[in-house]
Amino acid sequence: MTASSSKMVVATTIAAFLLLLVINSPVDAHEKFHKGVGVTYDARSLIINGKRELLFSGSIHYPRSTADMWPKLLEDAKRGGINVIQTYVFWNIHEPEEGKFNFEGRFDLVKFIKLIGEHGLYATIRLGPFIQAEWNHGGLPYWLREVPNIIFRSYNEPYMQHMERFVKMIVEKLRDAKLFASQGGPIILAQIENEYNTVQLAYRDLGNKYVQWAGNMAVGLNIGVPWIMCKQRDAPGPVINSCNGRQCGDTFSGPNAPNKPSLWTENWTAQFRVFGDPPSQRSAEDTAFSVARWFSKNGSLVNYYMYHGGTNLGRTAASFVTTRYYDEAPIDEFGLERGPKYGHLKDVHKALNLCKKALLWGSTSAPRLNPDVEARIYEQPGTDVCAAFLTNNHTRLAHTVKFKGQEYYLPPRSISILPDCKTVVLNTATILAQHNSRNFIRSAVTNKLDWKMIVEAIPTNLKVVSSTPMELYFLTKDKTDYAWYTTTINLDPRDLSMRKDILPVLRVASLGHGMLAFVNGQFVGSAHGSQIDKSFVLQKSVELKPGINYISLLGTLIGLPDSGAYMEHRFAGPRGVSILGLNTGTLDLSQNGYGQQVVGLVGQHDELFTDDGSKKGKWIDIPKVGKGPPLTWYKAKFDAPEGNDPVAVSMYGMIKGMIWINGESIGRYWMSYISPLGDSTQAEYLIPRSYLKPKDNLIVVLEEEPAHPSNITILTVNRDTICSYVSELSPPSVRQWERKGDKFKPVGAEAKVGAHLMCPMGKKIAVVDFSSYGDPYGACGGFSQGRCSSPVSKQVVEQSCLGKEVCNVPLEKGLFEKNGDPCPNVKKTLAIQVTCR
Repeated sequence: MTASSSKMVVATTIAAFLLLLVINSPVDAHEKFHKGVGVTYDARSLIINGKRELLFSGSIHYPRSTADMWPKLLEDAKRGGINVIQTYVFWNIHEPEEGKFNFEGRFDLVKFIKLIGEHGLYATIRLGPFIQAEWNHGGLPYWLREVPNIIFRSYNEPYMQHMERFVKMIVEKLRDAKLFASQGGPIILAQIENEYNTVQLAYRDLGNKYVQWAGNMAVGLNIGVPWIMCKQRDAPGPVINSCNGRQCGDTFSGPNAPNKPSLWTENWTAQFRVFGDPPSQRSAEDTAFSVARWFSKNGSLVNYYMYHGGTNLGRTAASFVTTRYYDEAPIDEFGLERGPKYGHLKDVHKALNLCKKALLWGSTSAPRLNPDVEARIYEQPGTDVCAAFLTNNHTRLAHTVKFKGQEYYLPPRSISILPDCKTVVLNTATILAQHNSRNFIRSAVTNKLDWKMIVEAIPTNLKVVSSTPMELYFLTKDKTDYAWYTTTINLDPRDLSMRKDILPVLRVASLGHGMLAFVNGQFVGSAHGSQIDKSFVLQKSVELKPGINYISLLGTLIGLPDSGAYMEHRFAGPRGVSILGLNTGTLDLSQNGYGQQVVGLVGQHDELFTDDGSKKGKWIDIPKVGKGPPLTWYKAKFDAPEGNDPVAVSMYGMIKGMIWINGESIGRYWMSYISPLGDSTQAEYLIPRSYLKPKDNLIVVLEEEPAHPSNITILTVNRDTICSYVSELSPPSVRQWERKGDKFKPVGAEAKVGAHLMCPMGKKIAVVDFSSYGDPYGACGGFSQGRCSSPVSKQVVEQSCLGKEVCNVPLEKGLFEKNGDPCPNVKKTLAIQVTCR
């Protein structure tokens, strides 16, 4: 440990001792950023400005949404029970060229952190500067690859020099804005590096030295809040090692020192997707179980990765990663609450906060009630402070157990939370929060699109600059996804077969990611790799002629790599070119001499996607029948869609390329990469409202392959279909309970089971689409009646809900059984689906 690290430990210990005097005193929410005491910790929790708190954190990455979206995202997160926002810091957007910085618009880190504080939330910054995050090049700027003798993420002088310079620059920027908790700001934690244990062994001793250097360098910056390293068992000195994963309550080996708290930096709410993947799901029940499990086993902070995934706008996605990111998070890509995940986790946070005093100051015990069921109890002996977690670990069998003289029913793999060691306020497998269904609605005012096109010129004979095709990352330098390679061959008539049914074959072996091939200016085909195997071989039959033949290859990239050891040694692009099937045998063209066009496509150079650039091009009408040529630019104008709902564009009918709105790239699309379920991995692409004008918005599409834009559709997006599904076996909602001082009690006279429905802001319940009190089944958007249902079900709900933003329907026999019990000997369920407008 360095001298600065030793001083940090001493300072932390003294500060922690002094703060114990005030730990139990209440701190008003409005004061939490103004005391400037800072953040310390012990084995139980972080201590923020003298106060212990249970911390429910959500990842929201500032460049994955536009700045105008930030306030609502933060408001919705806070309403969901989140009190910390976690974000990475993205080196390659802030320093795209060495020494040239960008902190404008959606890249304004300081503005984002200030906004977090203004919403009364804490912040965690993950400085990396390697971040992975399914982000282009793991956040590292491309120019770093070309620094002489550099080895990323190793005890390597060039890398450490640039890394330290960037980290210090960011820290000073935040310090100047007084954003650390020690200055009265919202930042309570900072992270250095990212999941380094996964690659550390590859660097041997240089990896061990590097991780110690990185941790001690960070501590030496004296920011007044703790540093963390996720998935780093050997985090040095006072740096806290934290857990990433889906079930850290059972997989985390624990802090690497007895005075460090248990922190969970990534609880994956789903899984990121790459092109070719089916939808990624993680149930609300499983996520809730993991959170309750973590806090029942001494956890004090959980972070949802992601809470809002957002969008990989432009070319920011890593290799093969979709433009949409973690859409299955509690707040989806479009900024809409995804039910029931959003609401169920909100309920979990409420239940845990009802247990806060016991969790943070109680002593714990863990009696086993049977081989599958355990109780975890937090209590203060001699007081009424007591909270219990009853956990059924069996994945298939339910259990009824006795605890403190009462019987409790536990569904399979579930946890019941009892804030007073008596009353179940939540079971993780029982969802009482509302569900919803996402709707994509064709805009009524924007879909008379008059498309025009410009066909990209195919270069055939560029000036030869190298004997072999140049490496594609080096050639493009992360300025474009595209680079041309051209070569020529001179054939004698005797080289070609006399039979018309036997054609030569062009074979190109490539290290990735994709390729379009043209012979004598004619498109012959395409091929691509995958996220798992970037390499591929393009093999297409071609028509060659006697004399000079021109071969043009367009190498394409779908993002730079974002993970693994020795990233600076990853390569892409063609490595072998040959012609098979000639009378004279296979002709190897790998060292035939190649021209290369490093500016990418002419249309990109001319900025056809901007309003000014589009006026320079000679646009023509699209074909009335058939498909347009490969490598075609399409443009149209449209007015902003009606209303205020989020906007998207559906790309059905297209193949692969990129989309711009008023000069802003909204990302890559790839419709032809079909998932195992038989559909495109992503069909709809977010258009941020801030990119739109009221009239005459320019949409430009670069399509790589033959296609026709007539089916491109502008959509609005909503979650106006909302549902509730509650049973007589359900406990009353946790929202009906409160704690005042040491007293735990119902909010009203009595806690009751019932359906609770709330429309999106500004909308009211307009239609009751479905209602059944009996034994209904199905899911939101697809409920069906079972064997029996109360004939007054719909009438009761309509009377309670129509025309209201919020309504409650109690599950009471007196309401639904006026004409007798419709389902004798059946435990009743109430299912409701309504539409808000």
